[in-house]
Amino acid sequence: MKNIVIAAGYATRLYPLTQNFPKPLLKIGKRTILDRMLDDLDNIQDIDSHIIVSNHKFAPIFQEWAKKRMEEGEHRKPITIIDDGTSTNETRLGAVRDLLLAINTIENTQEPMVIAQRSVVNNKWPDDIMVVAADNILNFSFQGFVDFFKAKNSSVIMCHHEPELRKLQRTGVIAVDENMKVLEMQEKPEKPVSNWAVPPFYIYKKEDLLLIRDCMNHGCGFDAPGNLAHYLVDVTTIHAWQMPGTRYDIGSLDSYEEAQHIFSE
Repeated sequence: MKNIVIAAGYATRLYPLTQNFPKPLLKIGKRTILDRMLDDLDNIQDIDSHIIVSNHKFAPIFQEWAKKRMEEGEHRKPITIIDDGTSTNETRLGAVRDLLLAINTIENTQEPMVIAQRSVVNNKWPDDIMVVAADNILNFSFQGFVDFFKAKNSSVIMCHHEPELRKLQRTGVIAVDENMKVLEMQEKPEKPVSNWAVPPFYIYKKEDLLLIRDCMNHGCGFDAPGNLAHYLVDVTTIHAWQMPGTRYDIGSLDSYEEAQHIFSE
């Protein structure tokens, strides 16, 4: 399984902290946001490498961080940094286009990328993919998510119970059956179908890659990673795994300061 990290945003709500520095590499306590996530993912046997999509402005910073991470730690999975070529928030590709760029780049690369060796054989994608947003801290492991994916043998998304209507209206919301099969997904709905909210964590079966590659030709939104899951729910089988803990979304100065308070103690 390949882990694709979407980290090409410009985090304008965190200015001035992120005006010239990528949000995922901000430190929370003694560890960066991204290091905290990868520390857990590196312990999951099914994941063999990380592919991080950055924008052009921050790609050199990610490259330096990746080199240092690999040099300083043992038993860490290889890291590939992909530059999406954008330099401003106004010209950003969006999460779905960045994901497609990662898939196409790895498939077509004939030489090693930044750090990781090429892992594509005969120009075919051989693995399932995990897709994660890089600006979150979890107080639980992704291992349960991977185990659920293997048990269901379908693409899967995370979900959590959200009681507040205003928060449901600002995120993805799903309806599920008794087996947690996703029946419907809404994006920022005025009238949510349930209290199941969807954070930006997904595992897609390799068999669904053809559908993912073709999603933009069928009106799939491109700005948020949830747009892809919203599209796929109608064309393939997806199950939802309930988060067993809490997610801290570092999206504003207030949430950044809250995370500093929680995780520095």
